[in-house]
Amino acid sequence: MKRSNSIPFIPIICLIFAGSCQNNKEELMRIQSPVAKKIPTKLEKHGDVRIDNYYWMNNREDEAVIDYLNAENDYYQKMTAHTKKFQDDLFLEMKSRIKEVDSSVPYKLDGYWYINRYEEGKEYPIYSRKKDSLDAAEEIMFDCNQMAEGHEFFNLKGISVSPDNTLASFGTDTVSRRQYNIQIKNLKTGEIYPDIIENTTGSSVWANDGKTLFYAKKDPVTLRSDKIFKHVLGTSSEQDELVFHEKDSTYNTFVYKTKSRKYIVIGSVSTMTTEYRTLNADDPNGSFKVFSPRDLGVEYSIAHYEGNFYILTNRDKATNFKLMRADERNTESEHWEEFIPHRQDVLLEDVEIFRDYYVVSERENGLNQMKISRWDGTESYYLPFDSETYVAGASVNLDFDTDELRYYYNEMGAPYTIIDFNMKTRTKKVLKEQEVLGGKFNKENYKTERLWAPARDGKKVPISLVYRKDTPLDGSSPLFQYAYGSYGSTIDPYFSSVRLSLLDRGFIYAIAHVRGGEYLGRPWYEDGKLFNKKNTFTDFIDCSKFLIEQNYTSPEHLYASGGSAGGLLMGAIVNMAPELYNGVIAEVPFVDVVTTMLDDSIPLTTGEYDEWGNPNDKEYYDYIKSYSPYDNVEAKAYPNLYVSTGLHDSQVQYWEPAKWVAKLREFKTDDHLLFLDTNMDAGHGGASGRFEALKETAKEYAFILDLEGKTH
Repeated sequence: MKRSNSIPFIPIICLIFAGSCQNNKEELMRIQSPVAKKIPTKLEKHGDVRIDNYYWMNNREDEAVIDYLNAENDYYQKMTAHTKKFQDDLFLEMKSRIKEVDSSVPYKLDGYWYINRYEEGKEYPIYSRKKDSLDAAEEIMFDCNQMAEGHEFFNLKGISVSPDNTLASFGTDTVSRRQYNIQIKNLKTGEIYPDIIENTTGSSVWANDGKTLFYAKKDPVTLRSDKIFKHVLGTSSEQDELVFHEKDSTYNTFVYKTKSRKYIVIGSVSTMTTEYRTLNADDPNGSFKVFSPRDLGVEYSIAHYEGNFYILTNRDKATNFKLMRADERNTESEHWEEFIPHRQDVLLEDVEIFRDYYVVSERENGLNQMKISRWDGTESYYLPFDSETYVAGASVNLDFDTDELRYYYNEMGAPYTIIDFNMKTRTKKVLKEQEVLGGKFNKENYKTERLWAPARDGKKVPISLVYRKDTPLDGSSPLFQYAYGSYGSTIDPYFSSVRLSLLDRGFIYAIAHVRGGEYLGRPWYEDGKLFNKKNTFTDFIDCSKFLIEQNYTSPEHLYASGGSAGGLLMGAIVNMAPELYNGVIAEVPFVDVVTTMLDDSIPLTTGEYDEWGNPNDKEYYDYIKSYSPYDNVEAKAYPNLYVSTGLHDSQVQYWEPAKWVAKLREFKTDDHLLFLDTNMDAGHGGASGRFEALKETAKEYAFILDLEGKTH
C-alpha cells in the first residue's frame, strides 16, 4: 500500500504531546497518515443508493487489504513511539498488582476437588483436581501453557468430565474465530484420543452411560451454531449422528445437562424467543422431546428439581420475568403453574436449586439481590448488601446436596471476595479475597457514588463512579466514561485493579448504565433496542453533559470508551456530539450497521434482527441508516480516536473499523489523532494470555494519559 501525500497532522499534535513534542517534532512532521484507495461500490436497497468507497476492504485474502492494515499499524507505532516506554511501564505496573501464583477456590464434584491455577510468569491456567481431599496428590488435567506452545492465540473451554471421572472432553481454539475443535482425554493415562471434532462451540456434555457425548456444531460460513450431534466413544466423528438441526437462521442452538443430571437439554435461542428439548440422560439413544413449543416473544429457561421443572419466563407479559413450575411429565406451557409472581419493579434474573433451598437472583433499582428460601416454605430471607456500587451473584454451585451457597461480592472501590454462606445457620466464610499487590492499594483512599443523570425524555440514567478521595471535583479532573448498552447486557459496577492506573493519576471512572442494558430491569432494555436504539446514544451523551454540569469534568478532559456494540455507541456519539469529548476509545466497534445487517452470510447477522431490526424492511433500513456511524461520517471536527480490531474477529469483522477509520480520514476537518490498531493474530476478545491482554489495555490507557500530559 503506497503512502499518501496528505498534509501531516503536526501543529495540533505538538500541542497534544506537550513536552515530548519538542524532541520529536521534526520526525513527526515527516510522518503521514495512510490514505486508503477509493474504489466506489454502489449499494442499493429500497431505492436508496449508498456509495461505499471502501467496500473493497471486505476481503482478508486481498494483499492490498493486508498492506493497508499494516500501514495503519505502522503509522500508529510511529506516532506513539514516544509513549512506548510508558506503555511498557503501564503494563508492568498493572501486572505488578496481579498475583502471579494464584489459584481458584476449589469446588467439589463427584468425589474430586477441581482447581485452576496460575504459575509465575505463565500466561495460561493449569486445570487440576484432587481426589477426596485437598491434601491429596494433584492430578493435572490440562496445562494450557504447554498446549499453547507454537500458537499466537490459544483458548481452552468446555471441559466436561465423564460420569465415571475417567475422561474429559474439551474444546480448543487457536485462531480466535471461536471455532473450537473438541477432543477427548483419558484422565487416567493422559492420552488424548486422536479423533478431532471440528468447527464446534467447544462445549459438550456426557450422557450418563459415560460413552455418549452431545455437542453443537457451527455453520462454517455464518458461524451460527445450528446442529446438535451425538458422538459415541471409540467411533469416528464422521459417523456422529445428527440429533437436531435448528433451521431457523435467527436462532442458535446449544446443549447441556441439568444440575439434577437427569436430563440432557437442547436449547434454541433467538434474541426474544427460546425453546428447549429434553432427553433422559440414562437413555442417550432415545428421542428428544420438545419441552414447550416456541412462541414468538416468549423466553424461558428451565431447571429440574425432583419431579418438577422450574421455568423462568416472561410469558403472559411478565416483562421482568416470573418463576413457574411444571410436572416433568407435562411440560407444555398450558401446564405451567405460577411459583413466584411477576413484579413490575424487580427483575428476576436466575434461580439456583439445592436439595433443601432455592436461591433467586433479583435486581431492584439496579442493585443485585439474593433471596434464599426453603422448599418447605418455612424460611425466606435476603442476603444483606449495603453499598450502591457493588456486584453480587451466585458463583460455582454444582453440588446439589449441600446447605452451602457460594457467591461473589465486590464493590466498585474494593476487591472481590468469594464467600460460602451456610443457608441453615446463616453464617458465612470468606474463602478468598482478591489481593492487590504492590503495597500501594488501600480501599479507604477511594470513594464510590451513584448518580442519576436526567435524560432528554425525562428518564433518569444511573451512573456508577469511583475516584480517589483527593481527586478535585471542580471540572478540572479527567473522567473516563464507559458503557455498553445492548442485548440487555448489564455492566455492573465491578472492581478492577487495572483501573487503578487511571484512578491513581487523578481520573474519575464512570459506568453509564444506559438503556439497552438491563440495569433497571427488562423495560430498560426494551427501551434501547430496535426503534428505540437511539436512546442508548442520547443517554450516554446526556450522562456526559450531566457530569460536566456537575463539575466532575469538562469537555477538555472527558474520555469515552466502549467495545463491540459499545463501539457502535462510540461511533454514534462522535457523530452526534463530538464536541463533548477530548478522546474516544472504540474497541472492535460495530460501525457499519446497515451493510452488515443486510449481509446474512456474515456471522451473527440473522440472529440479531430482533436486536437491531431487519433492514430488508424499509422502515428498519431507514432507522438504522440514520444512526449507523459509518453512514453518518461527515465533514466536521472529531475527537482524538483510538480504534482497535482483530483480523480474525468473528463477532465484528475487521473491515468495519478499517472502513470507518478510512472514511474518517477522508472527511474529518480537524488535526486530532486517529489511530487504527489491528491485532493481526487475534479476534474479538483480543490477546489470549492473561498478561498479553494487559498490553492492549496499556495501549488504550497510554493514549488518553498522553492526551492529558500524564505520561511522566
